[in-house]
Amino acid sequence: MLNSEEKLIQDLAILQEMASQMDEYLKSETLFWPMGHSDMPMLTLGGYWLRQHRLTALSDLLNDAQQEQLSAAIERFETAVSPWVVRTEQRAHTELAARIRQWDEYLRDLREKRSENAGAYAAQAEVRAIIAALVENLQQAPYQLDDKLLQSILTEDKGLRARFASGDFIWPEAWQPAYPEPDYWWLYGRPK
Repeated sequence: MLNSEEKLIQDLAILQEMASQMDEYLKSETLFWPMGHSDMPMLTLGGYWLRQHRLTALSDLLNDAQQEQLSAAIERFETAVSPWVVRTEQRAHTELAARIRQWDEYLRDLREKRSENAGAYAAQAEVRAIIAALVENLQQAPYQLDDKLLQSILTEDKGLRARFASGDFIWPEAWQPAYPEPDYWWLYGRPK
């Protein structure tokens, strides 16, 4: 298992690869794009934005060369998406709807078979973090967030809050500055 620093370096490598394939991804019809590496997740806008958020917020943990690599990857991403604003927004909305369904299914399974799925919460919370990254970016110009999707998220959050036990940050402690509790409350505790 990787420690938080190794995971951050791995995130940087994944971000760089995602940025390098973003143009092809946006030209395709594929929502979950295989990057051709068995040790890397599928390429999605949400997966990219999740890592960009974390790496940018925690950039002081990266050395100078890694910070330059991060800046170059972000610039490459921006270059890839700039001619595809409408397509990027549409793809992000499609992914957001899929991630909301995925999160809803996990929460439903958790309600029905609590003991079997409770241990997976820290890993499954990444889906909710991707949802947050998608929302954050879709709320920034030139994009517009679909209010219906936002309402779905608020409904899911309300249900989770009703049976949530606040507690310690569930991801590596070094990542906590990237995820302040008021905005990322679901990373501070577990479902009851």
